[in-house]
Amino acid sequence: MALLGAALVVALVVVALPLAREAVSEFGLPLQYQGVIRRQAAEKRLDPALIAAVIYAETKFDSRISSAGAEGLMQILPQTAEFLAHRSGATTFTTADLGTPRVNIAYGSYYLRYLLDHYRGVTWRALAAYNGGEANVDGWLAAARARGERFTIAEIPFSETRAYVQRVLEARQDYRHQYAGQLGYS
Repeated sequence: MALLGAALVVALVVVALPLAREAVSEFGLPLQYQGVIRRQAAEKRLDPALIAAVIYAETKFDSRISSAGAEGLMQILPQTAEFLAHRSGATTFTTADLGTPRVNIAYGSYYLRYLLDHYRGVTWRALAAYNGGEANVDGWLAAARARGERFTIAEIPFSETRAYVQRVLEARQDYRHQYAGQLGYS
């Protein structure tokens, strides 16, 4: 009887452990829409883990409208979306489309690519602009340049933006390791 009980406990552990790991993984570092993320990463020459990390930092994959009016998984402001739609040549875009994950991730990825190009591939600067505004980052960089100094993450004057950049960079590493297969690294 004891042997049967022990065998039952072992069987439950074998079945439950993978399910528990998956639940903890999704709770701690969720991932959804990996097909859309991989497709947008390929089209826009982006690291899929970077897209996932931005979504994680913005909404933890729980689409919503922010108090500032930013919409969807990647929290895009309607005026930013209009700019991106015009820049990309979109002809049928409406801001209501930002609630659609596929569209939101496409626009957020386009914006990341635009910012990375603007900041010559310096990821942390692009992330600072994504969160704190392109005009602010351009101003910080110009002021540092005028002083003959380098501008670093530690010198970002907005504490929220500084923390955001660090959070996204850390999450990008976590996504690369934890979801290598789902994001197309293996």
